[in-house]
Amino acid sequence: MTFTETSIPRAFVVAPERHEDERGFFARVWCQRECEAREMNPHLVQCNISFNTRQGTLRGMHWQAAPYAEAKLVRCTRGAIYDVIIDLRPNSATFKHHYAVILTAENHTMLYVPEGCAHGFLTLADDTEVFYQMSQFYHPESQRGVRWNDPAFGIHWIADVQVMSSRDNSYRNFEG
Repeated sequence: MTFTETSIPRAFVVAPERHEDERGFFARVWCQRECEAREMNPHLVQCNISFNTRQGTLRGMHWQAAPYAEAKLVRCTRGAIYDVIIDLRPNSATFKHHYAVILTAENHTMLYVPEGCAHGFLTLADDTEVFYQMSQFYHPESQRGVRWNDPAFGIHWIADVQVMSSRDNSYRNFEG
């Protein structure tokens, strides 16, 4: 695996190192030792999928508050997404900064989202599926969100938003 640190400390783009032959390829996509060496949380307790029927579906921007803060490893297993994280750690040098990357089923690339960062994505194709691995169990009382288009973060979404939940659309601008 290759790890490329993003502009957000402790957030990484993770790409598999493909070993190809006439059958196709083999690649490792998770290694506890390699993650620990980069101060990534290797403790995974839950996996989820998100299936999105329409291009332009926005999900986010979500996180869980402490003491249930979670790290996520996100991969697009079908279709394509514009994946975005926002650093909401008050003591971070990149507080309120965001980072975005395109994840596709074809590129097999993943985004590691550290605790304290909000996460969301916009689908770039119909019938897109996203696979999440999380370091914390879902805790509804700790669920938080901010507006996807809050000017405090300056996110440039690369396509029009067509579909969004009423919950995601009702989040307020960030106060912090």
